Amino acid sequence: MSFKKNVGSTDQIVRIVLAVILAALALTGTVSGVLAIIFYILAAVFVVTALVGFCPLYLPFNLSTKK
Repeated sequence: MSFKKNVGSTDQIVRIVLAVILAALALTGTVSGVLAIIFYILAAVFVVTALVGFCPLYLPFNLSTKK
């Protein structure tokens, strides 16, 4: 199954930056426990969606940040 890319380059950069920040907060112990696990998961999702160029959450709203 192939989907049309809906994540633009600025959106990809923002997602990578957020992923780095979330992972850094968890890795440095600034957040811990369940919140750290959530941060790791969110960071992974941001990285994958940025690299693939597709965000499934945009589909129901017919959104696209790609020009």
